[in-house]
Parts: sequence; C-alpha cells; structure tokens
Amino acid sequence: MANKGLTTAQLDVMDDEQLAQELEKAKTELFNLRFALATGAGEDRGRMATLRRDIARIYTIAHERELGIRTAPEPKE
Repeated sequence: MANKGLTTAQLDVMDDEQLAQELEKAKTELFNLRFALATGAGEDRGRMATLRRDIARIYTIAHERELGIRTAPEPKE
C-alpha cells in the first residue's frame, strides 16, 4: 500500500521543534524529487503530491498554533 504521508493526528502530537524538522525533511525530499524528475531519473509524481500536501499540513498546524486555534502538546516531564 502506498504511503499516504503524514496525518494531522501525527502532526498534532509533535512539538514545534519536531514540526520544523519534519518540514525541513519534506522540503529536502521534494527538492530531490524535483531534481530527479528534471534530469529524467524520477518517475514518482505521486510522492511529490504527497510531500506538497504534507508541507501544507505542517504550515497549517504551525499557523493555527500561532493563532491559538490549536495547541502544542504539553512538554514531558
């Protein structure tokens, strides 16, 4: 079964630092896929769409946290 990407439930349990790391990882992978596609080595357009959606979800959750609509998880003691 194909990877459907990150869900909002998975992103909700991440703190802001983990969200930033996931965002950086997704952006890097998207860049590499775009580069591979441009050089003719890539064929995985579905993964590109999934990564774009993941990036949008991460940005949305981060913005909602800034606005106070959604809260970050409590730090573990």
